Amino acid sequence: MTTRRICAIAAGITWFGLIFGLVLTIFNVYPPVEIPPNSLGDNAPGLAGLAGRLADSASYFTNLSNLLVAIVLTMLARNPDRRGMLWSTLRMDSLVMISITGLIYAIVLAPDAQVEGLDIIVNAIKHYIVPVMTVFLWLLVGPRRQLSLVSVFTALAIPIGWAALTLIRGHFIEAYPYGFLNVIAYGLPAVLLNIVGVAALGVVLGLLFWAVDLFLGRKAGKSLS
Repeated sequence: MTTRRICAIAAGITWFGLIFGLVLTIFNVYPPVEIPPNSLGDNAPGLAGLAGRLADSASYFTNLSNLLVAIVLTMLARNPDRRGMLWSTLRMDSLVMISITGLIYAIVLAPDAQVEGLDIIVNAIKHYIVPVMTVFLWLLVGPRRQLSLVSVFTALAIPIGWAALTLIRGHFIEAYPYGFLNVIAYGLPAVLLNIVGVAALGVVLGLLFWAVDLFLGRKAGKSLS
C-alpha cells in the first residue's frame, strides 16, 4: 500500500471522528449531565443553544489538533513530497499537538470525562485512535526529512495562539474548556504557568520528533547508498 493511500485512509478516520462529533454537537444528542463551575457546556437545548455549542466545540484543543491532523494527512494523500518552512511547521504541529491531546486526556482528563452512547466512539477516535495512529504512521511511512529544528519552535505559534484566544474568550464568558485553564478558579499566574508547562512539553516532543526523523532519514539514506 502506498504512502498516499495510507494517509488517505488515516485522514478519512480523522475526518469521520470530527464530523460525527459535530453532528452529535449540533443535535445536542448527549447534553452534559454535570457542568463544573466556569466550564464550557452551559448552553440552551435545541436551536437556541446551537451557536454556543458550536463555539464551545471549536474552542477545544482536542478538536483543533484533530482538525490539523485531518488537513495534514489529506495534503499528504494528495502529495507526500512536500517541503518548505510552512509545511514543516504544520507537519510538526500535527504530531506535537495530537500527542499532547492524547497524553493530557489519558493522564489528566479521562478520569472525570462524561462519555456515553455514540460519543464513546467519537471520544475513542479523537483521544486515542488518532493520536496513536498519527505517530505510528509517521514512524512507519514518514515521509522523512519534512521536520526541521526551526519547526520545533515555529510550531508553538498555533497552540499559543489558541491559548491566548481561550483566555480572552474565557474572560468575557467566564468559562474555559479545561480545568487547568480556569482563571477564575486558579488565577491568571497559575494558568499561565500551566500553559508554559504544556508549551515546554511541546518543545520536548518536537525535539524528539525532529531527532527521530533525522535518524530515520539518515538510516534510509544509507540503505539506499
